Amino acid sequence: LSVGYSACHWCHVMADESFEDDEVAAVLNESFVPIKVDREERPDLDRVYQTICGLVTGGGGWPLSAWLTPEGKPFYVGTYFPKTAGARRGNAPGFLDICRSFASSWESDRDEIENRGQQWTDALRDRLETTPATGGGTGGTETTEGTGEGDADGGDVGADSLEGVVTAAIRATDREYGGFGSGGPKFPQPWRIDALLRASAAAESGDALPAATASLDAMAAGGVYDQVGGGFHRYATDREWTVPHFEKMLYDNGELLAHYASAYRLTGRDRYATVIRETADFLRREFRHDDGGLFSTLDAQSEGEEGKFYVWDPDQVDAAVDDDRTAAIARDRFGVTDAGNFEGKTVLTVSASIPALADDYDRPESGIVDRLDDARSALFAARSDRVRPARDEKILASWNGLAIRGLARAGLALGEDTYVDLAADALSFVRDHLWNAEAERLSRRYKHGDVKGPGYLDDYAFLARGAFELYGVTGDVDHLAFAVELAEGLVDAFYDPEARTLYMTPEDGETLVTRPQELQDQSTPSSAGVAASLLVDLDVVAPPAGFGDVAGAVVDTHADRIRGRPLEHTSLALAAHRRAHGPTEIVVTTGDDADAATATIGLPESIRASLASTYVPDGVIAPRPPTEAGLDAWLDTLGLDEAPPIWRGREERDGEPTVYVCEGRACSPPSHSVSEALSWFETGDGPSRDEVEVDGEGLDTGDFPFDPD
Repeated sequence: LSVGYSACHWCHVMADESFEDDEVAAVLNESFVPIKVDREERPDLDRVYQTICGLVTGGGGWPLSAWLTPEGKPFYVGTYFPKTAGARRGNAPGFLDICRSFASSWESDRDEIENRGQQWTDALRDRLETTPATGGGTGGTETTEGTGEGDADGGDVGADSLEGVVTAAIRATDREYGGFGSGGPKFPQPWRIDALLRASAAAESGDALPAATASLDAMAAGGVYDQVGGGFHRYATDREWTVPHFEKMLYDNGELLAHYASAYRLTGRDRYATVIRETADFLRREFRHDDGGLFSTLDAQSEGEEGKFYVWDPDQVDAAVDDDRTAAIARDRFGVTDAGNFEGKTVLTVSASIPALADDYDRPESGIVDRLDDARSALFAARSDRVRPARDEKILASWNGLAIRGLARAGLALGEDTYVDLAADALSFVRDHLWNAEAERLSRRYKHGDVKGPGYLDDYAFLARGAFELYGVTGDVDHLAFAVELAEGLVDAFYDPEARTLYMTPEDGETLVTRPQELQDQSTPSSAGVAASLLVDLDVVAPPAGFGDVAGAVVDTHADRIRGRPLEHTSLALAAHRRAHGPTEIVVTTGDDADAATATIGLPESIRASLASTYVPDGVIAPRPPTEAGLDAWLDTLGLDEAPPIWRGREERDGEPTVYVCEGRACSPPSHSVSEALSWFETGDGPSRDEVEVDGEGLDTGDFPFDPD
């Protein structure tokens, strides 16, 4: 079994060396059933066999190479192997030798192989499938970001889960170069940055914001960010974020968009706005299907060379930029030298500040900025004439969900409807092509008209999260209804009430050697963690579905994992914190009741601008029509018999859009300003719910409509 993906450089190397070699092919076809798997289409298989690779070798990555019994039980595993021993990586065994050895051993010593396969399978089941409720206790490759799992014994968790993550994240932060860890490779790990931003906004740690911005600033200035065309490469091979693995993935860019948007709302730094805009524009330019869906990846190589599309030498810069001084400024700004920093060429990084360049060239800073804008445009135009990296045109439900969320947040933060529309188009595409409304089931991928594979937990969770956040920005109840539908399908297909957990594969899916859970954050956030957070949020708008109970069961089941290894389970820890404290509810009454069931009611400009400049950790933006008559149409769309507490009694006041904010057990008075509503909590004058008389309908008789539930 070889697991890889389209943009994986070392996967291409191994394919060229071994899978397309006649000598290797003869051995494979004679003695094995060779199976090639795209890990993006079959994340369940990847999760299972990456886990055993981590247990046995201490690492993992792609290409993943596993030798299996006919039942799928693994007995030998690794990542990249050269065709012959020592051909590339020191003492690494050769792929051809391994295949010949096991072809012989299968005939002469099959019992030993099968015994090992059973032992490894038992270890996999213990690691991936069992829970406390069921009686049981993770080199030249594209590397993963963590292996191994902890044991869990259950129990409540939540109040201190954010603190545990933040403490560990600050400790792991590279204070000199940003990111996490003291060496390379460096991965973005945006969920850790998310935790730091949340803690900073909640004033839970004075060190959290510097740790978050250290990573954000380093990535934005480094070679891992495309300084000419925008967007992020997969990861950096070095501690300094200089030389990336050059593939670009939709999921990285979607996740990073969301968290740069949060950082911009929290800090107001112009640099973050620039990164958001350039990354969103990159997705629109390079990843958008004509009908709105978003493609998966851009390859790392072109013309057979890794990074060739992205790197420069001084002569190439001079040829692209027709003004000598502007070209010189660009070379200094982006560190372009004769020696280069990557195989004789230069990966562009921010190597000189604007003030320093202004001093060096005796020009005002504004003049330097103008020349750099001209230079970047010229470099972009020149680069466009190069042979482009290949694009993997799979459209995956899960990765589109991450991008929809990021684009919705980007649109809110910058006030750019274009990005919100891009998110809405992607959601519409996935819904039209991958969602079966009658069966209430989601498929995983679309490519050139072909739909393939059942949806996994990440497909449901990430897409529903994207739809829910898009509803918050647009006020379109149809997005909210779709998020609730997906969540209901998620619980039905993936939640096991006996094990009290969410599995990665649907209950009626293909039977593998184990049914995996995805509890740790890997290259994408933990699908179980994202699902649990989503269910907490949706519980406030659809209480009858019991989403909150499912979320609570999941985080309690994995409490000891969260406590024991919080940094590896950041998404689950954030879900536990969200469950314990509840989301901050921001209700906005807006729009016109006419056609309220189908119309996008939007957010008033003043309120949208206020939200754009106000970062509320765990905030749930929940627009609703201005009157109860309009709300009735929404309830019909959502299939609800009565208004949930979050909307109940929160009508428009004084003929103007009205804001209500609830935190924990207290709610603000109605206001016409988000900042005013939030400041009510900061003054300390807000009473708790216990101090306010509430009638049987859940409304008090004055101006403080407290949630009765």
